[in-house]
Amino acid sequence: MAPPVVAVVGRPNVGKSTLLNRIVGRREAIVEERPGVTRDRKEVVADWQGREFVLVDTGGWLPGGDALDAKVSRQSERAIAEADAVVFVVDGALGIVEEDARVAELLRRVDAPVLLAVNKVDDTGREPGIWEFVRLGLGDPHPVSALHGRGTGDLLDALVAALPVPDVEEDAVEAAGDDEGPRVFGVAIVGRPNVGKSTLFNRLIGEDRAVVHDLPGTTRDSIDTVVDTPDGPVRFVDTAGMRRKGRIDEGTEYYSMVRALQSVDRADVALLVIDATVGVTHQDQRLAERVDAAGCPVVVLLNKWETLDAEQRAQVGVQLERRLHFLGEATVLKISALTGKGVHKLLPALSAAIDDYHRRIPTRQVNTAIRAAQAAQPAPHGARVLYATQGAVDPPTFTLFANKALPPTYLRYLERSLRETFDLGATPLKLRVRRRSE
Repeated sequence: MAPPVVAVVGRPNVGKSTLLNRIVGRREAIVEERPGVTRDRKEVVADWQGREFVLVDTGGWLPGGDALDAKVSRQSERAIAEADAVVFVVDGALGIVEEDARVAELLRRVDAPVLLAVNKVDDTGREPGIWEFVRLGLGDPHPVSALHGRGTGDLLDALVAALPVPDVEEDAVEAAGDDEGPRVFGVAIVGRPNVGKSTLFNRLIGEDRAVVHDLPGTTRDSIDTVVDTPDGPVRFVDTAGMRRKGRIDEGTEYYSMVRALQSVDRADVALLVIDATVGVTHQDQRLAERVDAAGCPVVVLLNKWETLDAEQRAQVGVQLERRLHFLGEATVLKISALTGKGVHKLLPALSAAIDDYHRRIPTRQVNTAIRAAQAAQPAPHGARVLYATQGAVDPPTFTLFANKALPPTYLRYLERSLRETFDLGATPLKLRVRRRSE
């Protein structure tokens, strides 16, 4: 049985993300004392007293705002519609404001249980003020301080009690037959701000999960969704646009970049989205170098390709060769995330990357390839690989037993030889060296 879903909602800057971080015990959502930092829905797994549930952090309702505000509000409304329970967060220091009343009016119409969390009640002196919020018509308020943790245990007790009762028989059957399956293949969508990452993410997962707007930096955090494909489940991760460090001028943007880099480090494949109308910029090159250094294969996506004429397309081709030559055999796809043109080629490209990622090569063939590479170019100082074997997959990992330490340059040569011999494309390879006497 899937864990129940709990939506954390409220107007901007009341402490929703701080409360989520407090519940899960780590800084999972980006927090800053400024309205509008959270814009997309972010889901994290939490548990309390042995009961597991999924917390959905949402952007705040912004009634009467601009087009971006309306999209953020629709994301919150969708999260409520899909939730098994709702935690409505209000600001105890300010009291009831008009936006709180509007949110409460909507929540009174939902079928799921709603818990009213009055945040910023940092001491007992502020507790009498919480009863003002009874006027919202959502039951007794729960005083909490998300920043200090005060009252969150009582809130979670009430939340767990309000969640749907799990089917014991169904859970027992699942537990009995639940063998740990293969790890879900992860795909990070990265690129500069405003190149179409969120539009592509929404098209791949088949719903408007990420907020898409023509304002650079709309995605503040990394959000992900698992999609079933013919090759098994794939986790697509939409990341915030990454700019050069010198261009990062606010705390939120710094943490957005950190999350994006963490997503790249955990990914099995990175989709590097480039705005073809702008061309391959110096910043695209730096991002590609960072992704390549993380060790995951890269698929380059030239977005908005259909808007280019023949001369512009030729120019982008030259820029690719000049600025992204270090990516080697990386697949390059020309797409339109907005219209979907060319996106159908992406899953086959990912399928090939997944196959390479799971590839296991017989020990005899590995040793034949290593001997051939050493015969063509011996290692310096009498170093030699005596025996080699593939010890793991995801990605292919090879253990080399050598008589001496092998220089990094020679290890890169052996890695290139293995990649070419077994046609492993751009998938990352790991080489581990162990010293062994002859």
